[in-house]
Amino acid sequence: MIHGNTTGLKSSQLRRLERIYRRRIPSGILVTQELGRYLTELSQEIGRQIGIIVDREGTVQYVIVGDEREIVIPVLENYPLGRKPLRGVRCIHTHLKDEPLSQDDLTDLALLRLDVMTAIGVGERGLPAHIYNAYLLPLNPEGELYRIEPPRWFHALKEENFSEFISALEEEMGRVILRDVDEGVERAILVSVGTEPREEQMESLSELRSLAETSGVRVVDTVWQRPKRINPKYLVGEGKIKEIIMKGLQKGATMLIFDRELSPTQVRELGKITELKVIDRTQLILDIFARRALSRDGKVQVELAQLRYLLPKLTGKGTALSRLAGGIGGRGPGETKLEIDRRRVLKRIAHLERELEGLKQGRLQRRKRRARAGIPIVSIVGYTNAGKSTLLNALTESETLVEDKLFATLDTATRRLRFPEERECLITDTVGFIQDLPAELKKAFRATLEEMEDADLLIHLVDISHPQFKKHIEAVERILEEIGLLHIPRLLVFNKIDLVEPHIVENLSRRYGAIPISAKDKNTLKRLLEGIEERLWKENRGAMAIR
Repeated sequence: MIHGNTTGLKSSQLRRLERIYRRRIPSGILVTQELGRYLTELSQEIGRQIGIIVDREGTVQYVIVGDEREIVIPVLENYPLGRKPLRGVRCIHTHLKDEPLSQDDLTDLALLRLDVMTAIGVGERGLPAHIYNAYLLPLNPEGELYRIEPPRWFHALKEENFSEFISALEEEMGRVILRDVDEGVERAILVSVGTEPREEQMESLSELRSLAETSGVRVVDTVWQRPKRINPKYLVGEGKIKEIIMKGLQKGATMLIFDRELSPTQVRELGKITELKVIDRTQLILDIFARRALSRDGKVQVELAQLRYLLPKLTGKGTALSRLAGGIGGRGPGETKLEIDRRRVLKRIAHLERELEGLKQGRLQRRKRRARAGIPIVSIVGYTNAGKSTLLNALTESETLVEDKLFATLDTATRRLRFPEERECLITDTVGFIQDLPAELKKAFRATLEEMEDADLLIHLVDISHPQFKKHIEAVERILEEIGLLHIPRLLVFNKIDLVEPHIVENLSRRYGAIPISAKDKNTLKRLLEGIEERLWKENRGAMAIR
């Protein structure tokens, strides 16, 4: 089949184009002298560029007719990349004015990941003049994407072993990437597309990086765009898509992570054009929750959230779903559950909802027992990675898991905190909050957060060293309002004061009415303990009596 515009060509010229399909290049040779001359003579005769796509066996798969300036390479559906660095085909085409490779040629080389891009200059009487070659490079410190060889006279072209060269190049290109794959490491480009203020977009992108690193992803680059209008198909414009694909090739990326929720159509189209795994912020958070949920309660809630989120993506066919299965963004339900029919998924969701209801009843019974015991309850709330688990350990001398990662704690932990005069309270560490928490996670974890309804006091812990701590305070307050907990007394506590200048801590604490502490330094906790005791047994003595 001939691709391109053949309007105006004579039947004899079309037959000559069709004969190119029957040509075969001997294995290991880039192009034969005979075929090169055939292309240039015919190209001069019709006044258009002619190109061929050749596989590694030397078989011509496509014949392309362009105009006097360029050819347009068709979609190479029969040569998918998968995890291969190169596509396994090369493009050989003519240049009517014997000019070097154009920027469009080099862009096609990179975007399509061709084995090599070759141009044969058309000289006098249609004879081949110079030959121009470029090929992609392995990952390198200089960040060079491709190498352009010096032009050579076509008639002096030596029959070098092209196959051996491409095999060695592909092997070298795959070494770094394959090492990461063998170690279970995904290499991701983060993509942010938004119309919100630039500062908010950059902060959200920074948080996305932390989420990716928490999930074990190696972030190799970031791309951001602020379009006047969001592209409904790809989110970003065509120029930015090309940039993302070329960065992916240059950095050996295996996936794209978008900083906003994608529709099933967008996931499919982005995966098709980039040939990379595509996930969004929501799926990344779900992945982290799937890795970190330990209790049966947490695991049920996470799987329920994942299935509800992925259910719309189970419709239709194509490669988008297979790219979601397994690895980052595919934990929890796993490949087998993602590819079963919708009826079985809905049945699984119904089963999990019933199980979650049973677990809820168990929590309710425990809450009633605590209420009958008359022991006040304190819940530590705050933005993720604010230091809640560290504070719980410091106050109660316990050993709850502590990590400098987002969502280190998903399952609530409750400990006893004792005071003088034989007073004690129960203190609970809760899951960290985050801006734009996925709606399905809010639904799934509402039952867990309901435990805070019985709290007599909420300790709102804030990482004062974070540059966006004010927005973190607002995000937590907003979520507390959404779940109906703003009526519970709150104690604002600024953590990590050891990372901030003392005079700044003093001014901010005074302005916000907060208690400054460092959860890693028990000597700073006296004021907090006094504040808890004051709120529980002096200000709320009447309320406690009613309970």
